[in-house]
Amino acid sequence: MRSYRDLFRTPEFTPFLLSFGASAAAQTIGSLALGTLVFRATGSPLLTALSMFGPQLAQLAGAAVLLSAADRLPPRAVLTGLALAFATATAVLALPGLPVWGVFVVLLLEGLVASLGGGVRGGLLNEVLTKDGYVLGRSVYNMLWGLTQVAGFATGGALLTVLSPRTCLLLAAALYVLSALVTRFGLTARPARAEGRPSFSATWRTNAVLWSTRSRRLTYLGLWVPNGLVVGAESLYVSYAPGAAGTLYACAALGMFAGDLAVGRLVPPALRPRLATPLRLLLAVPYLFFFLRPGVAVSAVAVAVASVGFAAGLVLQERLMSLTADDLTGQALGLHATGMMAFQGVGAAAAGGLAQLTSPATAMTVMASGSVAVTLVIAGLGARPEPARTVRVAYADNADRPSSRRGGEKTP
Repeated sequence: MRSYRDLFRTPEFTPFLLSFGASAAAQTIGSLALGTLVFRATGSPLLTALSMFGPQLAQLAGAAVLLSAADRLPPRAVLTGLALAFATATAVLALPGLPVWGVFVVLLLEGLVASLGGGVRGGLLNEVLTKDGYVLGRSVYNMLWGLTQVAGFATGGALLTVLSPRTCLLLAAALYVLSALVTRFGLTARPARAEGRPSFSATWRTNAVLWSTRSRRLTYLGLWVPNGLVVGAESLYVSYAPGAAGTLYACAALGMFAGDLAVGRLVPPALRPRLATPLRLLLAVPYLFFFLRPGVAVSAVAVAVASVGFAAGLVLQERLMSLTADDLTGQALGLHATGMMAFQGVGAAAAGGLAQLTSPATAMTVMASGSVAVTLVIAGLGARPEPARTVRVAYADNADRPSSRRGGEKTP
């Protein structure tokens, strides 16, 4: 699969994208509205950052308990239920008089439920598309996320000038309902990819297998840590430029769109693996100049250029899929999504705390410096060869064994 025409001729790919697009628009508009609401109520950069990105920390707990369900439950039913759960939570956040602590309780519950989303969507995309179409399809998926962020943050910023944050949250809840409807009526009911019941023990056993080789560990760390530190810098846009945060988020999303377009469609497959480290460095380096406190125009250019580096995720996801058995793709991608979100939450908390003690500009520079350092360390460790070995998944009983239709072992 080498062209967008082939991609969009694939049955179910279009409704898959539409359901994700509605959900992404809801998340974008809702997070900006909630961050604005919390900032107006508290004036705290830390609480504002945590309200927008902190729920992702809760996904760690959800991943420990729920992640095996990514391969063991019917994907259409899970995605429909998740969209309706997010709609309910977002409507609750819009309630007048909800205290700040109540906001964070709702966000905690939302984060626990959200831990399933990345794995289920990633695994379903892997089923909808052929193997050779995954990177191209994932790049379109990421580009839609980027375009939705551009439109969502721009629209959200405009709406907040004429509507209250609570009204914007209700609009976000309606978009989640739309996502649920498209998922339910636009996608085919598929069986679970693996047999057995979701459980805490099954989740941990498979996570241990996924973490068992150095090549996969470094791939996961490369997906999680540099990204999370830079998102920590992004979480300070509202406190860095309260009147232009929507512009900065939209420019960042535009840069991400450009990077995914270039890497997914234009870069030859043989060249992609070499771009992981340069793209991760590009992701952080422009933020090093924020200690100069540039104005909105220069800041917008800097974040757009930096966000091209998010395309490193495509390269590293392709590497992860090459190292993972087909039966485990849902949980492997779920572990990636959950870890990425969790480190983004950690980055937001760290950046917010630093900004509280220093300034948003200083905190953004520190987070970018950490991202550069981690990328260089991972690149150095990855240059050391790892002996090839076969990894076999061991299951305690037949109830926890994935279906044999996809195979049970993988040689990294």
